[in-house]
Amino acid sequence: MRKLLFLLLGILCFNGFSQTYDLSDFKGKELHNSIRLNYILVHQPVDKVGYDLDSTMGFVGINYNFPLNNWLYTGVGFHGAITGDQGGLFTLGVNLGVNTPIYKNLYFDANVHFGGGGGFRSLVNGGGIIYPNIGLQYKDNGYSFGVQYGYVNFFTGIQKSDNVSFFVEIPTSFRTASYKDAQKTFVEKNTSTDKFWKKPARKSVQQITFDFLFPIRNSRTDASTTPKYKEIDHTLSLLGFEYQRYLTKNSFAYAHVDAMYSGLTAGFMDVFIGLGKNFVSTKHVNLFGKFGMGAAGGRIYPEGGLTMYPSIGADVKITKQFGLSAHGGYHRAIGGTFEAYTAGFSLKYYGLSGGKTHPFTEEKLSTIKTQGIQIGVQNQSYFSVNRFGINEDLETSTVDLQLIAIKVNYDLNHRFYINGEASFAYEGRSGGYAHGLFGLGIKSNRFVNNRFSLFAEAAAGVAGGGRVDSGEGVLVRPTAGINYHVNDNFAFTFAGGQMWSPYGNVNSTNINIGFTYGLTILNAKK
Repeated sequence: MRKLLFLLLGILCFNGFSQTYDLSDFKGKELHNSIRLNYILVHQPVDKVGYDLDSTMGFVGINYNFPLNNWLYTGVGFHGAITGDQGGLFTLGVNLGVNTPIYKNLYFDANVHFGGGGGFRSLVNGGGIIYPNIGLQYKDNGYSFGVQYGYVNFFTGIQKSDNVSFFVEIPTSFRTASYKDAQKTFVEKNTSTDKFWKKPARKSVQQITFDFLFPIRNSRTDASTTPKYKEIDHTLSLLGFEYQRYLTKNSFAYAHVDAMYSGLTAGFMDVFIGLGKNFVSTKHVNLFGKFGMGAAGGRIYPEGGLTMYPSIGADVKITKQFGLSAHGGYHRAIGGTFEAYTAGFSLKYYGLSGGKTHPFTEEKLSTIKTQGIQIGVQNQSYFSVNRFGINEDLETSTVDLQLIAIKVNYDLNHRFYINGEASFAYEGRSGGYAHGLFGLGIKSNRFVNNRFSLFAEAAAGVAGGGRVDSGEGVLVRPTAGINYHVNDNFAFTFAGGQMWSPYGNVNSTNINIGFTYGLTILNAKK
């Protein structure tokens, strides 16, 4: 018995041991990235449909781009409709572009965006979109604006148009290191020569949100219900994610996305960007107000999509890094009919990253650890996916779907990680279908010359759109796969699994093929 206790104690001591490293040996790299906001006016194919359709659609985009070298960049982009009658049309994709100086502050810029998404399925069919454009950009101190000529092409359908678009670009920087340095603890020695990490950390908050909408006045469904345009007089439930970046000690900018999982046939979604402020801030409690503008729609009466969302709330900090939040607000379609009072709660994570001093007090932070993150792009194939409301004389009741997915893995330690994923259909006659998933994963050590590793994941979330028969949208998907590691940061990935909706009629095998890029950020604690 004593030998057994000694063995268990030894294992616990080994697991609790944390080797420390000199911070000056932790080599960092600062990425100078950009956030591009663009506005595109898309002419609609009114002469090719047998129903009323606004002649133009206003399309806005949020793109996060980062340089590959001094003239080539890549990134991800998200677009949504805000004017016309296409509210609920959203797309997700990847960007590849060139940017080079012409004369002084004037630059040539051209890029192509490929992705999936959609609104009215009769316009986009499978949902695939390709958007090439070319134009000029004026830069000053990192900030810029520009004009471009492009061609929005839902190549699987009839919604396509050449256009002139406008954009503004906001610089942002991100301090990282190699993924091989993840999950380490660092100390600063008195003889340390480190200068890179002496810069202030950046304060951010990530939160999972649960929102409940209580529609009022003339809020109505779309034509998919019986009867059409039925009054909505019951609670709608949404699951979402929000990222906040603090600009000052008590003010922040944020981005927020929701998808509905109860109350309507799956398909409603919203996206907001905005500003917030903590009006009362103590060690354990914050009182805040926020105002967001964005796009929303799907399964509600056709409208432009432009939506505002003011809210107030309170945070309670459970620990220095985790907290709970409650909030209430007002969700209103500008120029449309949908409006609702809202209430909800959030699970929050507070982080300080990229430096070893507090960004607003210059206080030296006590604990410095590295955090591993992997960002991936995948092509996902789902086979024999059931759909609803299909005329059997015209279409089949099942379809094979192709989706483009953006995925982020956040390491908890060397073995376990949590992940988030957003995926949009681009082929399979179900344009407008999308899902968002959160999950837990486990990975093996590398083997065969340090080139391969195995992983397994269990994820759940919400889905809807494209007449995919996911009920009100709850989705479950376990997967398992293998990684091929090209180097410390870059890996190709292959996985397979099963997706089903507990309250719908989807039970589909899927295959995912893509790549991941790993990086490390510096997390600091008071």
